[in-house]
Amino acid sequence: MHPALHRVDHRPWPVPSTAWTWRQQWKDLLFAHYPVPVSQLRPLVPPELTIQEFGGTSWVGVVPFRMTGVMRRPFPDIPGISAFPELNVRLYVEYEGKPGVWFLSLDASNLLAVLAARALFHLPYYHAKMDIHSNYRFPSGPDGFGFVSRRTGSGPKALFEAHYRPISEVFEAQPGTLEAFLVERYCLYAKSPKGGYFGEKLFRGEINHAPWPLQQAEGSVSPNPLLETHGLSVGDQTPLLHFSSGVDVVVWSIERVG
Repeated sequence: MHPALHRVDHRPWPVPSTAWTWRQQWKDLLFAHYPVPVSQLRPLVPPELTIQEFGGTSWVGVVPFRMTGVMRRPFPDIPGISAFPELNVRLYVEYEGKPGVWFLSLDASNLLAVLAARALFHLPYYHAKMDIHSNYRFPSGPDGFGFVSRRTGSGPKALFEAHYRPISEVFEAQPGTLEAFLVERYCLYAKSPKGGYFGEKLFRGEINHAPWPLQQAEGSVSPNPLLETHGLSVGDQTPLLHFSSGVDVVVWSIERVG
């Protein structure tokens, strides 16, 4: 059994009965979250999807991290292809009672992964030049992570930079908390493009992993140049920051819904 399937009791619905098709690991993540009113996000999300709220507001997540072990089942890792940095901008939505993630953009340094994800999962991936390192020196205390991304491919240019480190013991988000609302999500939603083979259709992609090992985090994040490519800005808001060392993940092929 894949390590990502050792825990399934925490899921809000059962794992799919079909076989998973992709495996990967998500590592050294920063979850930077900002409250943004639904009215600002509604034009960015298909009307079929409900934008969820917590604490009277919807939320935007900006998530830099490392991908490793990325490969279709049952093939082995391929050096230079199966590991790369990634940067997500995500919203929190629901359809047919299943809460999930709607991605505004996903930047990655691996051009092959960008092309494959666009074709197979209908996700808005962009190619970017990225660097993540674990020896960023903070003024005091232990070193942390530095992450820089500059979009180089097609689409609106976007620059992102963050420096972060964990500052607490590891914990699991408890049901009903804001942390659980933001991170414990087990599907994504995507829409095929107009004029494509499928036409403009809504899809759901199921995933599974153990509950996130979270830590409180501190650092500096510069999200606005990236968010402005979506017509958003969070001004000088202080983000809610969490760090995770990562999880093993399995992914199922997307299925049409609706």
